[in-house]
Amino acid sequence: MRLDHAMRQALAQQRFRLHYQPQVDLPSGAIVGAEALIRWRDPELGEIAPGTFIPVAEESGFIVAIGDWVLRQAVAQAAIWSSRGLTMRVAVNVSALQFRQPGFVDGVASALVAAGLPARLLELELTESILIQDAEDTLERLHALARLGVHLAIDDFGTSYSSLGYLKRLPIARLKIDRSFVAD
Repeated sequence: MRLDHAMRQALAQQRFRLHYQPQVDLPSGAIVGAEALIRWRDPELGEIAPGTFIPVAEESGFIVAIGDWVLRQAVAQAAIWSSRGLTMRVAVNVSALQFRQPGFVDGVASALVAAGLPARLLELELTESILIQDAEDTLERLHALARLGVHLAIDDFGTSYSSLGYLKRLPIARLKIDRSFVAD
């Protein structure tokens, strides 16, 4: 409960920040994109790892507010980079709960318009678990996002039970294989 309260205070008091992990084209060494990663330093609790606060946010439902903040901040940053000549795609992780919100697709469109960012410069990373819940609604939302021009990626593929055959129905641009499959 203490962490949940502190997390809500952190969002209201702008204590969250985004770090951007570069995505690099291996042959050329060029930076081709960046993944937005949320970080939180609390004045009393210190640095709190995402692995600690994200599960609490998901359990309480507060992940929707945090996810909206991350999306808007990352889109705004990508627009700033683009205006300065550094045009690259920014990737944002989306929680299952956030993805299932009735106004999610409209919220993405609104964030893009507000920042003036072309949709092709946004990539939404969805977990594989999103794909296996309410398949028809998921498919409809994914196609709506693809129609906007947003790139879609499946993150941590191989950790749930979706099949490669099912993926053929989805407008997915990138498949990020879970590290447990490539570690060996």
